[in-house]
Amino acid sequence: METARLLVCVICIASLIPTLRANVAETDEYWVTKANEARRRTLMAYHPDPYQIVDHFHERHYDNSTDIEETEENASEEEDDIEMISSATNSTRRSLRGRGKGKGRGKWSKLKGPCTASNPIDKCWRCQPDWARRRKKLVKCVRGFGYKTTGGKRGRIYVVTSNRDDDTVNPRPGTLRHAVIQNEPLWIIFKHDMSIRLCQELMINSHKTIDARGTNVHIAYGAGITMQYVHNIIIHGLHIHHIVQGRGGMIRNSNDHFGFRGVADGDGISIFGATNIWLDHISMSKCQDGLIDAIMGSTGITISNSHFTHHNDVMLLGAQNDNHADKKMQVTVAFNHFGKGLVQRMPRIRWGFVHVVNNDYTHWELYAIGGSQSPTILSHGNRFIAPPHLQHYRE
Repeated sequence: METARLLVCVICIASLIPTLRANVAETDEYWVTKANEARRRTLMAYHPDPYQIVDHFHERHYDNSTDIEETEENASEEEDDIEMISSATNSTRRSLRGRGKGKGRGKWSKLKGPCTASNPIDKCWRCQPDWARRRKKLVKCVRGFGYKTTGGKRGRIYVVTSNRDDDTVNPRPGTLRHAVIQNEPLWIIFKHDMSIRLCQELMINSHKTIDARGTNVHIAYGAGITMQYVHNIIIHGLHIHHIVQGRGGMIRNSNDHFGFRGVADGDGISIFGATNIWLDHISMSKCQDGLIDAIMGSTGITISNSHFTHHNDVMLLGAQNDNHADKKMQVTVAFNHFGKGLVQRMPRIRWGFVHVVNNDYTHWELYAIGGSQSPTILSHGNRFIAPPHLQHYRE
Protein backbone atom coordinates (compact mmCIF):
# COMPACT_ATOMS: atom_id res chain seq x y z
CA MET A 1 0.00 0.00 0.00
CA GLU A 2 2.79 2.42 0.93
CA THR A 3 4.54 1.62 -2.36
CA ALA A 4 1.37 2.38 -4.31
CA ARG A 5 0.91 5.71 -2.52
CA LEU A 6 4.52 6.63 -3.21
CA LEU A 7 4.10 5.77 -6.89
CA VAL A 8 0.99 7.96 -7.16
CA CYS A 9 2.84 10.83 -5.47
CA VAL A 10 5.79 10.54 -7.87
CA ILE A 11 3.47 10.51 -10.89
CA CYS A 12 1.66 13.64 -9.66
CA ILE A 13 4.93 15.50 -9.09
CA ALA A 14 6.26 14.45 -12.50
CA SER A 15 3.12 15.71 -14.20
CA LEU A 16 3.67 19.14 -12.65
CA ILE A 17 7.30 19.57 -13.76
CA PRO A 18 6.61 20.95 -17.28
CA THR A 19 4.02 23.32 -15.83
CA LEU A 20 6.34 24.58 -13.11
CA ARG A 21 9.07 25.21 -15.65
CA ALA A 22 6.59 27.41 -17.46
CA ASN A 23 6.14 29.50 -14.27
CA VAL A 24 2.59 28.22 -13.85
CA ALA A 25 2.05 27.43 -10.21
CA GLU A 26 -0.92 25.13 -10.68
CA THR A 27 -2.05 22.49 -13.14
CA ASP A 28 -4.00 24.40 -15.78
CA GLU A 29 -5.59 22.77 -18.82
CA TYR A 30 -5.47 26.15 -20.52
CA TRP A 31 -1.66 26.20 -20.49
CA VAL A 32 -1.45 22.58 -21.60
CA THR A 33 -3.52 23.48 -24.66
CA LYS A 34 -1.42 26.60 -25.28
CA ALA A 35 1.79 24.55 -25.08
CA ASN A 36 0.50 22.06 -27.65
CA GLU A 37 -0.51 24.89 -29.99
CA ALA A 38 2.91 26.50 -29.52
CA ARG A 39 4.69 23.30 -30.52
CA ARG A 40 2.70 23.22 -33.76
CA ARG A 41 3.58 26.85 -34.45
CA THR A 42 7.26 26.10 -33.86
CA LEU A 43 7.15 23.53 -36.65
CA MET A 44 5.32 26.00 -38.90
CA ALA A 45 7.77 28.85 -38.19
CA TYR A 46 10.86 26.68 -38.65
CA HIS A 47 12.58 27.25 -42.00
CA PRO A 48 13.95 24.00 -43.49
CA ASP A 49 16.78 25.85 -45.27
CA PRO A 50 18.11 28.48 -42.84
CA TYR A 51 20.95 29.40 -45.20
CA GLN A 52 18.34 30.80 -47.57
CA ILE A 53 17.33 33.31 -44.89
CA VAL A 54 20.99 34.13 -44.24
CA ASP A 55 21.65 34.72 -47.94
CA HIS A 56 18.58 36.94 -48.23
CA PHE A 57 19.75 38.95 -45.22
CA HIS A 58 23.10 39.65 -46.86
CA GLU A 59 21.51 40.49 -50.21
CA ARG A 60 19.27 43.10 -48.58
CA HIS A 61 22.18 44.47 -46.54
CA TYR A 62 23.98 45.61 -49.67
CA ASP A 63 20.83 46.91 -51.32
CA ASN A 64 20.08 50.58 -50.60
CA SER A 65 16.41 50.25 -51.47
CA THR A 66 13.88 50.35 -48.65
CA ASP A 67 12.28 47.06 -49.70
CA ILE A 68 8.86 48.69 -49.36
CA GLU A 69 6.18 48.02 -51.90
CA GLU A 70 2.98 49.68 -50.84
CA THR A 71 -0.27 50.10 -52.68
CA GLU A 72 -2.50 53.14 -52.40
CA GLU A 73 -5.07 50.94 -50.69
CA ASN A 74 -2.64 50.00 -47.92
CA ALA A 75 -1.48 53.58 -47.52
CA SER A 76 -4.99 54.97 -47.16
CA GLU A 77 -5.92 52.22 -44.71
CA GLU A 78 -3.11 53.17 -42.36
CA GLU A 79 -3.81 56.89 -42.65
CA ASP A 80 -7.38 56.19 -41.52
CA ASP A 81 -6.05 54.30 -38.49
CA ILE A 82 -3.86 57.21 -37.46
CA GLU A 83 -6.64 59.74 -37.92
CA MET A 84 -8.74 57.78 -35.42
CA ILE A 85 -6.29 58.60 -32.64
CA SER A 86 -4.86 61.90 -33.88
CA SER A 87 -6.35 63.83 -30.97
CA ALA A 88 -4.38 61.68 -28.54
CA THR A 89 -1.01 62.13 -30.20
CA ASN A 90 1.54 64.84 -29.54
CA SER A 91 4.10 66.73 -31.55
CA THR A 92 6.99 64.44 -30.64
CA ARG A 93 5.52 61.81 -32.96
CA ARG A 94 6.37 63.86 -36.01
CA SER A 95 10.14 63.57 -35.60
CA LEU A 96 12.68 61.40 -33.86
CA ARG A 97 14.19 63.25 -30.95
CA GLY A 98 17.58 64.69 -31.65
CA ARG A 99 17.53 63.48 -35.23
CA GLY A 100 16.34 66.64 -36.89
CA LYS A 101 17.88 70.02 -37.54
CA GLY A 102 17.93 72.83 -35.04
CA LYS A 103 18.90 73.30 -31.44
CA GLY A 104 18.19 70.76 -28.76
CA ARG A 105 18.47 70.44 -25.03
CA GLY A 106 19.55 67.81 -22.57
CA LYS A 107 21.12 64.53 -23.58
CA TRP A 108 19.79 64.81 -27.14
CA SER A 109 21.36 68.21 -27.84
CA LYS A 110 24.49 66.74 -29.43
CA LEU A 111 22.43 64.81 -31.97
CA LYS A 112 21.95 67.45 -34.64
CA GLY A 113 21.83 67.47 -38.39
CA PRO A 114 19.93 65.39 -40.92
CA CYS A 115 18.48 62.01 -40.12
CA THR A 116 20.85 59.09 -40.68
CA ALA A 117 20.24 55.36 -41.01
CA SER A 118 23.16 52.96 -41.17
CA ASN A 119 21.55 49.59 -41.91
CA PRO A 120 18.73 48.25 -44.10
CA ILE A 121 16.26 47.93 -41.22
CA ASP A 122 16.58 51.60 -40.27
CA LYS A 123 16.80 52.75 -43.89
CA CYS A 124 13.39 51.21 -44.41
CA TRP A 125 11.60 53.66 -42.08
CA ARG A 126 13.81 55.92 -39.99
CA CYS A 127 14.26 58.91 -42.27
CA GLN A 128 10.82 58.80 -43.85
CA PRO A 129 9.14 62.18 -43.13
CA ASP A 130 5.76 60.53 -42.57
CA TRP A 131 6.89 57.61 -40.38
CA ALA A 132 4.75 58.77 -37.44
CA ARG A 133 1.63 58.96 -39.57
CA ARG A 134 2.25 55.60 -41.20
CA ARG A 135 3.70 53.58 -38.37
CA LYS A 136 2.65 50.19 -39.66
CA LYS A 137 5.12 50.39 -42.53
CA LEU A 138 7.60 49.20 -39.90
CA VAL A 139 6.50 45.59 -40.47
CA LYS A 140 8.10 45.68 -43.94
CA CYS A 141 11.49 46.41 -42.39
CA VAL A 142 12.21 43.23 -40.43
CA ARG A 143 15.11 41.06 -41.61
CA GLY A 144 16.38 37.64 -40.64
CA PHE A 145 14.47 34.77 -39.07
CA GLY A 146 11.75 37.04 -37.70
CA TYR A 147 10.78 37.96 -41.26
CA LYS A 148 7.19 36.70 -40.91
CA THR A 149 6.45 38.95 -37.92
CA THR A 150 3.71 41.54 -38.48
CA GLY A 151 2.64 42.21 -34.88
CA GLY A 152 -0.52 44.29 -34.68
CA LYS A 153 -0.52 45.39 -38.31
CA ARG A 154 -4.08 44.19 -38.89
CA GLY A 155 -5.42 45.80 -35.73
CA ARG A 156 -6.38 49.25 -34.56
CA ILE A 157 -4.15 51.77 -32.82
CA TYR A 158 -4.22 51.61 -29.01
CA VAL A 159 -2.83 54.64 -27.14
CA VAL A 160 -1.37 54.01 -23.68
CA THR A 161 -2.21 57.05 -21.57
CA SER A 162 -1.27 55.90 -18.05
CA ASN A 163 1.83 54.36 -16.46
CA ARG A 164 -0.19 52.69 -13.70
CA ASP A 165 0.03 48.94 -13.10
CA ASP A 166 -1.94 48.26 -9.95
CA ASP A 167 -4.35 45.52 -11.04
CA THR A 168 -3.02 42.42 -12.80
CA VAL A 169 -6.39 40.65 -13.10
CA ASN A 170 -8.58 43.54 -14.27
CA PRO A 171 -6.14 46.14 -15.59
CA ARG A 172 -7.35 49.66 -16.22
CA PRO A 173 -8.09 50.72 -19.82
CA GLY A 174 -5.35 53.01 -21.06
CA THR A 175 -2.56 51.05 -19.36
CA LEU A 176 0.06 48.95 -21.10
CA ARG A 177 -1.13 45.80 -19.32
CA HIS A 178 -4.69 46.33 -20.52
CA ALA A 179 -3.42 46.76 -24.09
CA VAL A 180 -1.21 43.69 -24.32
CA ILE A 181 -3.73 41.16 -22.96
CA GLN A 182 -6.41 41.88 -25.56
CA ASN A 183 -7.27 39.01 -27.88
CA GLU A 184 -7.47 41.24 -30.95
CA PRO A 185 -4.42 42.49 -32.91
CA LEU A 186 -3.29 45.91 -31.66
CA TRP A 187 -0.64 48.47 -32.58
CA ILE A 188 0.22 49.99 -29.20
CA ILE A 189 1.73 53.49 -28.93
CA PHE A 190 2.21 55.94 -26.05
CA LYS A 191 0.62 59.34 -25.55
CA HIS A 192 3.69 60.78 -23.81
CA ASP A 193 6.95 59.85 -22.10
CA MET A 194 6.48 57.53 -19.14
CA SER A 195 8.19 55.14 -16.75
CA ILE A 196 6.23 51.98 -15.96
CA ARG A 197 6.95 49.90 -12.88
CA LEU A 198 5.35 46.51 -13.42
CA CYS A 199 4.06 44.96 -10.22
CA GLN A 200 4.03 41.51 -11.89
CA GLU A 201 5.41 40.10 -15.13
CA LEU A 202 3.72 41.58 -18.18
CA MET A 203 2.09 38.75 -20.15
CA ILE A 204 1.80 39.73 -23.82
CA ASN A 205 -0.88 38.16 -25.99
CA SER A 206 -0.36 37.30 -29.68
CA HIS A 207 -0.53 39.78 -32.58
CA LYS A 208 0.77 42.85 -30.75
CA THR A 209 3.16 45.67 -31.60
CA ILE A 210 4.54 47.82 -28.78
CA ASP A 211 5.83 50.89 -30.61
CA ALA A 212 7.53 53.51 -28.43
CA ARG A 213 8.94 55.60 -31.28
CA GLY A 214 8.61 59.33 -30.62
CA THR A 215 8.39 58.86 -26.85
CA ASN A 216 10.77 57.90 -24.06
CA VAL A 217 9.26 54.84 -22.36
CA HIS A 218 11.00 52.93 -19.56
CA ILE A 219 10.05 49.57 -18.06
CA ALA A 220 12.02 49.71 -14.83
CA TYR A 221 12.29 48.84 -11.12
CA GLY A 222 9.66 46.11 -11.32
CA ALA A 223 8.93 42.87 -13.15
CA GLY A 224 9.81 42.15 -16.77
CA ILE A 225 8.07 41.15 -20.00
CA THR A 226 6.96 37.59 -20.79
CA MET A 227 5.89 36.10 -24.13
CA GLN A 228 4.76 32.56 -23.32
CA TYR A 229 3.23 30.25 -25.93
CA VAL A 230 2.28 33.25 -28.10
CA HIS A 231 3.26 34.40 -31.58
CA ASN A 232 3.62 37.41 -33.86
CA ILE A 233 4.89 40.17 -31.55
CA ILE A 234 6.99 43.28 -32.24
CA ILE A 235 8.58 45.32 -29.45
CA HIS A 236 10.29 48.52 -30.57
CA GLY A 237 11.95 51.37 -28.74
CA LEU A 238 11.59 50.46 -25.06
CA HIS A 239 14.16 51.08 -22.32
CA ILE A 240 14.17 48.05 -20.00
CA HIS A 241 16.34 48.13 -16.90
CA HIS A 242 16.54 47.34 -13.18
CA ILE A 243 14.13 44.42 -13.54
CA VAL A 244 13.54 42.30 -10.44
CA GLN A 245 11.74 39.04 -9.70
CA GLY A 246 7.97 39.10 -9.85
CA ARG A 247 6.55 37.82 -6.59
CA GLY A 248 3.92 35.66 -8.27
CA GLY A 249 0.15 35.77 -7.95
CA MET A 250 -2.97 36.05 -10.06
CA ILE A 251 -2.15 37.51 -13.49
CA ARG A 252 -4.31 37.91 -16.57
CA ASN A 253 -2.75 37.02 -19.92
CA SER A 254 -5.80 37.40 -22.20
CA ASN A 255 -9.39 38.64 -22.19
CA ASP A 256 -10.65 35.21 -21.23
CA HIS A 257 -7.99 33.77 -18.92
CA PHE A 258 -6.09 34.56 -15.76
CA GLY A 259 -4.35 32.24 -13.35
CA PHE A 260 -1.82 31.90 -10.58
CA ARG A 261 1.79 32.45 -11.64
CA GLY A 262 4.88 31.47 -9.71
CA VAL A 263 7.82 33.74 -8.95
CA ALA A 264 9.25 35.21 -12.18
CA ASP A 265 13.01 34.90 -12.69
CA GLY A 266 13.70 38.57 -13.23
CA ASP A 267 14.46 38.44 -16.96
CA GLY A 268 14.07 41.66 -18.89
CA ILE A 269 12.36 39.84 -21.77
CA SER A 270 11.41 36.17 -21.55
CA ILE A 271 10.49 34.38 -24.80
CA PHE A 272 9.07 30.99 -23.80
CA GLY A 273 7.77 28.68 -26.52
CA ALA A 274 6.97 31.73 -28.67
CA THR A 275 7.37 32.23 -32.42
CA ASN A 276 7.70 35.09 -34.90
CA ILE A 277 9.15 37.69 -32.54
CA TRP A 278 10.98 40.90 -33.49
CA LEU A 279 12.81 43.01 -30.88
CA ASP A 280 14.20 46.24 -32.33
CA HIS A 281 15.84 49.33 -30.82
CA ILE A 282 15.59 48.01 -27.25
CA SER A 283 17.90 49.44 -24.59
CA MET A 284 18.54 46.97 -21.74
CA SER A 285 20.65 46.79 -18.59
CA LYS A 286 20.73 45.55 -14.98
CA CYS A 287 18.08 42.85 -14.80
CA GLN A 288 18.06 40.36 -11.94
CA ASP A 289 18.42 37.32 -14.22
CA GLY A 290 19.01 37.58 -17.98
CA LEU A 291 18.37 40.51 -20.29
CA ILE A 292 16.79 38.29 -22.97
CA ASP A 293 15.96 34.57 -22.74
CA ALA A 294 14.54 32.64 -25.73
CA ILE A 295 13.86 29.04 -24.71
CA MET A 296 11.52 26.03 -24.94
CA GLY A 297 11.21 25.79 -28.71
CA SER A 298 11.03 29.51 -29.44
CA THR A 299 11.93 30.28 -33.06
CA GLY A 300 11.52 32.77 -35.91
CA ILE A 301 13.20 35.55 -33.90
CA THR A 302 15.10 38.70 -34.88
CA ILE A 303 16.89 40.85 -32.28
CA SER A 304 18.20 44.01 -33.91
CA ASN A 305 19.49 47.56 -33.35
CA SER A 306 19.52 47.15 -29.57
CA HIS A 307 21.92 48.37 -26.90
CA PHE A 308 22.99 46.19 -23.98
CA THR A 309 25.07 47.35 -21.00
CA HIS A 310 25.92 46.54 -17.36
CA HIS A 311 24.89 42.94 -17.02
CA ASN A 312 26.30 39.46 -16.46
CA ASP A 313 24.13 36.96 -18.38
CA VAL A 314 23.09 38.97 -21.41
CA MET A 315 21.27 36.74 -23.90
CA LEU A 316 20.39 33.05 -23.49
CA LEU A 317 19.13 31.14 -26.52
CA GLY A 318 18.17 27.66 -25.36
CA ALA A 319 18.31 26.92 -21.63
CA GLN A 320 18.46 23.14 -21.20
CA ASN A 321 20.82 20.51 -22.54
CA ASP A 322 18.00 17.96 -22.77
CA ASN A 323 15.39 20.15 -24.47
CA HIS A 324 15.51 18.93 -28.05
CA ALA A 325 12.69 21.31 -29.02
CA ASP A 326 15.35 24.01 -29.23
CA LYS A 327 16.82 22.23 -32.25
CA LYS A 328 14.13 24.14 -34.16
CA MET A 329 15.31 27.48 -32.75
CA GLN A 330 16.32 29.98 -35.45
CA VAL A 331 17.42 33.46 -34.38
CA THR A 332 19.02 36.48 -36.06
CA VAL A 333 21.08 38.80 -33.82
CA ALA A 334 21.96 41.82 -35.95
CA PHE A 335 23.16 45.45 -35.72
CA ASN A 336 23.28 45.43 -31.91
CA HIS A 337 25.78 47.14 -29.62
CA PHE A 338 27.10 45.07 -26.73
CA GLY A 339 28.60 47.76 -24.54
CA LYS A 340 29.94 48.63 -21.11
CA GLY A 341 29.84 46.31 -18.13
CA LEU A 342 28.86 43.09 -19.91
CA VAL A 343 30.34 39.76 -18.86
CA GLN A 344 29.07 36.86 -20.99
CA ARG A 345 26.31 35.33 -23.18
CA MET A 346 26.22 37.67 -26.17
CA PRO A 347 24.59 35.27 -26.94
CA ARG A 348 24.96 31.86 -25.25
CA ILE A 349 23.39 29.22 -27.50
CA ARG A 350 22.17 25.65 -27.03
CA TRP A 351 21.01 23.70 -30.06
CA GLY A 352 19.43 25.68 -32.88
CA PHE A 353 20.71 27.90 -35.69
CA VAL A 354 21.76 31.46 -34.87
CA HIS A 355 23.02 34.14 -37.26
CA VAL A 356 25.11 36.71 -35.36
CA VAL A 357 25.80 39.48 -37.85
CA ASN A 358 27.14 43.05 -37.91
CA ASN A 359 27.11 43.54 -34.15
CA ASP A 360 29.50 45.81 -32.28
CA TYR A 361 31.23 44.24 -29.27
CA THR A 362 33.12 46.88 -27.31
CA HIS A 363 33.13 45.35 -23.82
CA TRP A 364 33.07 41.84 -22.41
CA GLU A 365 34.72 40.38 -19.34
CA LEU A 366 34.46 36.60 -19.76
CA TYR A 367 33.42 35.79 -23.34
CA ALA A 368 31.16 37.18 -26.05
CA ILE A 369 29.64 34.35 -28.12
CA GLY A 370 29.39 30.79 -26.82
CA GLY A 371 27.53 27.57 -27.50
CA SER A 372 26.97 23.94 -26.57
CA GLN A 373 24.82 20.99 -27.65
CA SER A 374 25.95 21.33 -31.28
CA PRO A 375 24.36 24.63 -32.32
CA THR A 376 25.08 26.19 -35.70
CA ILE A 377 26.48 29.69 -35.13
CA LEU A 378 27.24 31.93 -38.10
CA SER A 379 29.28 34.95 -37.02
CA HIS A 380 29.47 37.46 -39.87
CA GLY A 381 30.87 40.98 -39.96
CA ASN A 382 30.99 41.54 -36.20
CA ARG A 383 33.47 43.97 -34.66
CA PHE A 384 35.25 42.87 -31.48
CA ILE A 385 37.26 45.36 -29.43
CA ALA A 386 38.69 43.57 -26.41
CA PRO A 387 38.52 45.68 -23.24
CA PRO A 388 41.29 45.82 -20.63
CA HIS A 389 41.20 42.86 -18.27
CA LEU A 390 39.13 43.80 -15.23
CA GLN A 391 37.46 41.96 -12.39
CA HIS A 392 34.18 40.37 -13.46
CA TYR A 393 31.18 42.64 -13.26
CA ARG A 394 29.17 42.58 -10.05
CA GLU A 395 26.02 44.45 -9.11
